[in-house]
Amino acid sequence: MKLTYVIKFVGDMDRAVAFHRDTLGLPLKFTSPHWSEFATGETTLALHPASEKNPPGSVELGVGVPDLQKFYEEMSAKGVAFSMPPTKQDFGEMLAQFVDSEGGRVSVSAE
Repeated sequence: MKLTYVIKFVGDMDRAVAFHRDTLGLPLKFTSPHWSEFATGETTLALHPASEKNPPGSVELGVGVPDLQKFYEEMSAKGVAFSMPPTKQDFGEMLAQFVDSEGGRVSVSAE
């Protein structure tokens, strides 16, 4: 398993992009109203609009695994609670989501 994304939920995408790019000096890979990414080494910092489910300032981790279905089956057998089984997303990628020991959501995709 490899940590691939840290997703930060933001209330104002333009303000958040400007802060991370101009104030912190992070290299911007691209920006859009619904998803922006910064080049931060092996793990990408992504910004996503906040929602009721994901308030501003909250963070979600994203991990990559070699075989998403196998990971889902193995972790489910160990009692890991998945809030979303492997599901094809609108952008074409398969994702699953589990809840960690502290109630945080972790997205999982195939590497």
